[in-house]
Amino acid sequence: MHPVILFDGECNFCDSSVQFIIKNDPQGLFHFASLQSDTGQELLNKHNVPSDIDSMILIEGDKVYYKSAAALRICRHLRGAWKLLYAFIIVPRPIRNAAYDFIAKNRYKWFGKKESCMLPSPSVRARFI
Repeated sequence: MHPVILFDGECNFCDSSVQFIIKNDPQGLFHFASLQSDTGQELLNKHNVPSDIDSMILIEGDKVYYKSAAALRICRHLRGAWKLLYAFIIVPRPIRNAAYDFIAKNRYKWFGKKESCMLPSPSVRARFI
């Protein structure tokens, strides 16, 4: 099973992040679902994700990663120098997540919000579940 990234489909920053991941994941390792979709909601329920999690979520097999852990684990699989960001996993989680939470808290203010989820191009549509 491919790792699945759950993202806020109404967030411009999250949409840009997904596009960035697609561009830097030429092997197509990651699949995607918006948090607002039926599939996203089913995955959240299946993996008992708390409803107060305001984060990009990575599901790898039976393991679920939130916030900075998800972002760093995703970077580990991207091509190029992005892999090096995984070294930040040694930074204590509370410090990493404080930085993540600051960005997440301000993402709508800084980057805006969409009225609806993006529609993937035909070339990457198969990676969205």
